[in-house]
Amino acid sequence: MDQAGIPRFSKRAISISDLCKTQWCDEFEGLMRNRMIIGGMRYGLLGQQKAKYNQIASIKRRLAKYEETGNTEHLVDIANLCMVEYVDGVHPNKHFNPSDDGEHTPRK
Repeated sequence: MDQAGIPRFSKRAISISDLCKTQWCDEFEGLMRNRMIIGGMRYGLLGQQKAKYNQIASIKRRLAKYEETGNTEHLVDIANLCMVEYVDGVHPNKHFNPSDDGEHTPRK
């Protein structure tokens, strides 16, 4: 890391431009969008759903299916369910409070 805490790879700092190019997957986003379009017809428009669904339970089921099968379709569905919960969620304490809680993904 440099003095500002920016990680260095190959003896150079990572530029914002490089991060913008590498920290997103257009294919994944496209799959998400396609499924959200179909979901709009099935369940209602995002932000306007009249019926309430249990996104959390569905996320858990799909994660178990992904762990069992490795089918990345479930990851796309999980991402969309997370977005629907963010917009239309019914959690009684739903809020956004950004923080670095120190919990990070462990290395294998």
